[in-house]
This record gives sequence, C-alpha cells and structure tokens, in this order.
Amino acid sequence: MRWSKERIWNWYNARPWFRGCNYMSADCANRIDQWQALGFEERLETTETELALMQKTGFNTVRLIPEYVVWKEEHDGFMERFDRYLSLCAKYGLSAMIVLANDCMPPKTELWKMPFIGEQTYDWGYHGGKMHSQHGAHSGPAPHFYLDDPESRDSYFEMVRELVTKYKNDTRICIWDIYNEPGNSRREKITLPNLKALFELVRSIDPIQPLTAGVFHIKGDESIPLSQPEQYALDNSDIISYHSYQPYNEHIKVIHRLKKEGRPLMCTEWLGRCLHNDVFTLFPLFYLEKIGCYNWGFVAGKYQTYEPWEKTWLDYESGEKPDVDFTKWFHDLYRPNHRPYDPKEIAVIQEFCALADDK
Repeated sequence: MRWSKERIWNWYNARPWFRGCNYMSADCANRIDQWQALGFEERLETTETELALMQKTGFNTVRLIPEYVVWKEEHDGFMERFDRYLSLCAKYGLSAMIVLANDCMPPKTELWKMPFIGEQTYDWGYHGGKMHSQHGAHSGPAPHFYLDDPESRDSYFEMVRELVTKYKNDTRICIWDIYNEPGNSRREKITLPNLKALFELVRSIDPIQPLTAGVFHIKGDESIPLSQPEQYALDNSDIISYHSYQPYNEHIKVIHRLKKEGRPLMCTEWLGRCLHNDVFTLFPLFYLEKIGCYNWGFVAGKYQTYEPWEKTWLDYESGEKPDVDFTKWFHDLYRPNHRPYDPKEIAVIQEFCALADDK
C-alpha cells in the first residue's frame, strides 16, 4: 500500500536535505562498465576518489542504475560488487537511490545492438558516448533491451525481486526508484503494464524505503496532461520525483504544480546549462523548498554528458529551440583533473549545503 502523507512526511523530515548526483565514475563508458568484472577494481579506485570529492562538495546521496545484463551474465560477481559499491558510498556519507528499470532507450536503427559484457566502445563528442544515443529522435517506440521479450522480462523481474528483498531493510539505500522516465522513447502504452507490475512487486516485498517513479515531461501549464505511465507514477509514488531541465521560471511552475500532491518532492535529474537550467538559480531554490535534488553527472569522462543531447542539436538546427547556449557544458560539475567546471558553482553548492546542515 502507498505510504500515507503523514508517514512519508515523517520519514522525509527526519532526514537531512537530500542533495547529490546521478553517478558513474569518469572512466566508465556506460553502466556495463560501471558494474561488470572487467576493469572493476581499477574503476572502483576512481570511484573512491570521486566519492571523496563528492563528500567534500557537500553531497550526501547518489542515484545509481544497476545493469541487467551484468546481473544476468555475472550474477554472483555483480551482487558482490553492488554491495561493495553501497559500502563505499556509505563510507563517504552517501546514501543510494536505486533505479530498477529505465525507458531511456536508443532508437532502433541498423546500428542498434543488444548490450553485451566485455570491452565497451564509445564515440567522442557525443552525449552518452554514442553517436546514435537514446537522446536522438524516435520515429516510433524504441525497443526495451529486456522488458519486451517475455523470457527476459521474467528474468528482469527476478533481478528486481532479488535486489529489493536483499536490501529491503538496508539503510545504505534511501529510496527505490521503480522506473526511470516511464513511457519515454515513445513507449507509453508498452510501459504501463510493466510499471504497474513493478510497483506491485516491490510493494509486496514491503521495504523500509519509500518508492518513487519520476515524471519527466511535466510542464508548469496544468492544462498539459501527463502521459498514462507518468500519471500512474505520480499517483502511486510515496515521494514525488520529477525531472526538469527547464529554466528557472518554468521550473518554479512545475514545483507549484507538483506541490498540490501534498508530498515531499525530489528532482532526480536536473542541470542543463545549455538550456538555462543552472546551479546558480536552481540549487538555492532546492535548498529553500527542501526539494531533494540529483543533478546529472559529476566528473566529466568517457560518458561525455557535458555534451548536449543529440536532440538538442536537432531542435536548434530545426529552429524549434533557438535559445540554446552551446558555449556551456550540459551536465557534470568537475573537469577530468577534478578542478571545478566553474569554481563559483561549487562555492554556491557548498554554501547551501552548509546552511542545510546548520540545524
């Protein structure tokens, strides 16, 4: 059963203000690199260095997305590595929000192929390290690597069952994010049954952590309805989460709309400098409203999320979005040498983290 408003507010108010990032170490080409055995020890050393920097920055939480193909093909090793990751985060005072499914899928083109274990390739100059990334144009519903096939769907649900059952009472995990951007990649009708089933599965395990699934196409204009998966996510989340790469004024309108739900809010993806979604305006706003926040990216690396989405380029070239500032990084807070992208941003983050902790 969904937590009552009283229960979720008691839970939320008993904790410090959540602030952190969506995290992958700079030497990962993708999430397979993050979790697979090949090169894991070296990448974990990078991770420890970056988590120490994260703690120094003032963050206290990370958002992590496990990778099914690694769980499937390296099961025991993945489970051991996942636990080590949680322990390393906890060592640096970072709780973990765990994402259990994801609709941010690449378009199916002649270059599309299933994810695989082993050496991972990447293209320089492209958001996500891929020339044909999930942030390109979708002419129709993108295939989900695993949830569209009945056999792998059952196996995927078993991964979710195993993870939530094992960690249902583990305070290193703060929140279960049931589904990242449900219905994205033009998958609305395909996703809704999976979203419902995943919520029901995790609820049946009864973890101590609250559940959420974020709305991501939401606008401040309340006459613009949410998709069916997003509305279901909103109606069934214990804590309301959302993504917004919109400018300050529009972001405030989104907050105004979501506050009507009467539950705590968390922005689980933000920071799109090219789109005028920046640290200087939004981080103080999150502090003032006590909205948990996870910007995308930390140290710039192989995944290259400092580059714009491919669709940002396409929208600019078509004239749909003329006001894009390509002189700025898109995501990420630190350069590969661990110097800040902009020291003034880090000063703002540290200032408001200190205020939040001065209770």
